[in-house]
Amino acid sequence: MKAIHFLLIPVLILSLGSCKNSKFGRGLRGLPEYPPEAEWFLDAEGFRKTIDGKKTDLYRLSNEAGMEVYVTNFGAVIPAILVPDKDGNLGDIALGFNDVDSYAAEGDPYLGAVVGRYGNRIDGGKFELEGTVYELPVNETGNQNQLHGGPKGFSELVWETGEVTDNSITLSLVSPDGDMGYPGNLDLSLTYTLTDDNALEVVYRAVTDAPTVVNLTQHTYFNLLGEGKGTILDHEVMLNANHYIPMNERCIPTGEIAPVEGTPMDFNTPTKVGLRVNDDFEQLVLGKGYDHCWVLNAAEEGLNLAATLYCEETGRFLEVLTSEPGVQFYIGNFLDGSQTGKSGASYERRSGLCFETQHFPDSPNQPNFPSTVLNPGEKYYQKTVFKFSVK
Repeated sequence: MKAIHFLLIPVLILSLGSCKNSKFGRGLRGLPEYPPEAEWFLDAEGFRKTIDGKKTDLYRLSNEAGMEVYVTNFGAVIPAILVPDKDGNLGDIALGFNDVDSYAAEGDPYLGAVVGRYGNRIDGGKFELEGTVYELPVNETGNQNQLHGGPKGFSELVWETGEVTDNSITLSLVSPDGDMGYPGNLDLSLTYTLTDDNALEVVYRAVTDAPTVVNLTQHTYFNLLGEGKGTILDHEVMLNANHYIPMNERCIPTGEIAPVEGTPMDFNTPTKVGLRVNDDFEQLVLGKGYDHCWVLNAAEEGLNLAATLYCEETGRFLEVLTSEPGVQFYIGNFLDGSQTGKSGASYERRSGLCFETQHFPDSPNQPNFPSTVLNPGEKYYQKTVFKFSVK
């Protein structure tokens, strides 16, 4: 698969019902037949920029089933995911923007991005490793924490584009020693693969030349109703976790691993997001809703089921499998309508939710949490799968 080139048509619109087998420039083979009422589009030219001296572009992954995933090498962002509903109609179920500039703008809530070097929060922007205290730039200013790798984390960088095929793309990044305060040169690669059974596989690999900490995650906001179609409060969520990690008033783990039983944090049985979100429960008050890390019930080494998501109205069903020990379940509590998505809709509070598979928040400062230290000679490997179907 090559970068999308709209030399004849600058905008791809989903009303191309008569163009099922057309070829519009490189990379646009076998366009699926979109419903005539659809309005979704992406402007590829909006993704062709030069940032920090590096070129950005837009790429499309497709499979035999007609599913499509769009990727840009800025921030390894996924701007759009097209999956069918129970009637076979394709719809975009990922929140996102229509140009790179919007992703690079201050205040972007990490829509669709890969975040690092350390996803989630680090208390006070500092940690100690092998007797040395590392101070990191803070970007969650109200709480004085570093969030998602800092003000110029991996979500704000142009990644190098490697091998591309019709259904996969590999991106890479070299994070130098001292980048956002972290020690060691980190050499990172990321591969997105779209399988023919409608699974998006995300594989991360990294090595370092000095001891460092690494915690990477994918930050797509899902809405199975469709991008810009409303809130996710009626979506049913299952989290395969008997425990979660409580946080303090600064959104930092208290160090406790608490049982979910008998609390609004129990999603072992599929439950609508909005059913208990307004309960008078301290953790929901502190997080302004769900914005916590759940400790997954890992049955074995390798991939384990982390979560499911179901929208009754569209029939769309998502399964999340991961090799990671935790998942940060976030329901867009801080979306406030100030961002306008690619369809022209404003992203209001709780118009999307995230399953951020990862190690636990603030692990470098929490000795009882699984280690996120990567040493020279070791290989960082992580795999997460987002599998779509209908029921």
